[in-house]
Amino acid sequence: MIKKKICLIGAYAVGKTSLVRRFVSGIFSDNYLTTVGVKIDQRTVSVDDREVRLMIWDLAGRDEFQAVQKSYLRGSSAFLYVIDGTRRETLDAVREEMAEIAAEYPRMTSALLVNKHDLVDDWEITEDLLAPFRQAGFLVLSTSAKTGENVAEAFDEMARRMLGDDAGAQEN
Repeated sequence: MIKKKICLIGAYAVGKTSLVRRFVSGIFSDNYLTTVGVKIDQRTVSVDDREVRLMIWDLAGRDEFQAVQKSYLRGSSAFLYVIDGTRRETLDAVREEMAEIAAEYPRMTSALLVNKHDLVDDWEITEDLLAPFRQAGFLVLSTSAKTGENVAEAFDEMARRMLGDDAGAQEN
């Protein structure tokens, strides 16, 4: 089986943990629990008849620790940057995070998830703000951990891209 590590990165309360819980367990809870440090989950997906075990690292939000613990990023095959569509400042925070991380991981498979699409009427994130990410080659998806919209699709697409990017996958 191929194993791949994905790190979820973003400000506090953008829905990283909720996205992981929806993907791994199929559940959503309105109760907010702050992630301290890192929480690791896993799920196996199929990509072109190959089994891929995704090791999903849910990192504490930037506002709690001021910077992603760089040691958590080692060994990653992809980064999922998560922002809250209802909070413009989360986009600004993730831009800073991306710039810092790109210095050490310039060619990492990455995506930007704009979460809380179930609250689209309250969104502060516009397509114009997302255009530079699309132009830079990022996969940009609107997601909702609450409804499940595009959650599995985001992880499945990242698995496909990681396999395409890396011929030297770990096999057991």
